[in-house]
Amino acid sequence: MPMLKIFVGTVYGGALDVAEQVAPLFEQAGYEVSIFDQPTLDDLIGSPTDLALFCTSTTGSGDYPGNLVAFVRELEAKSPGLVGLKYGLIAMGDSSYVDSFCGAGRSLDEVLQGQGAERLGERLEVDAMETFMADDAALPWVDDWIESQQLKVA
Repeated sequence: MPMLKIFVGTVYGGALDVAEQVAPLFEQAGYEVSIFDQPTLDDLIGSPTDLALFCTSTTGSGDYPGNLVAFVRELEAKSPGLVGLKYGLIAMGDSSYVDSFCGAGRSLDEVLQGQGAERLGERLEVDAMETFMADDAALPWVDDWIESQQLKVA
């Protein structure tokens, strides 16, 4: 059974809630799912990762949540070493912060691609000004992502 790893960056638990809500959709599609809410680089590369999903909120002026900072620093120091990694990304933010809306997700996306990883499809950006519960946007997006990227294995 292929392994999907969900990496979470969260301050108040919203991104973790999204990860927990979407996990069953991947299980139904044939994946074993692990959620990492204190992720390390070893969680990503220390054992096989067939598919990764990054789910992060944004804090401050477009900053990463505290639980994701060390992970991103490890990624940035890796030197192109994620070739072959396929991933999706759910970025959460508040559009009233115009210049930094979904800043953590957008920055993480750049870091991953800079390390040779390949994003499948478009990044989902969830706006707290429009969507009270982020999983209301994430669940249909994941359904569509699994279908459009032909990720179903079972």
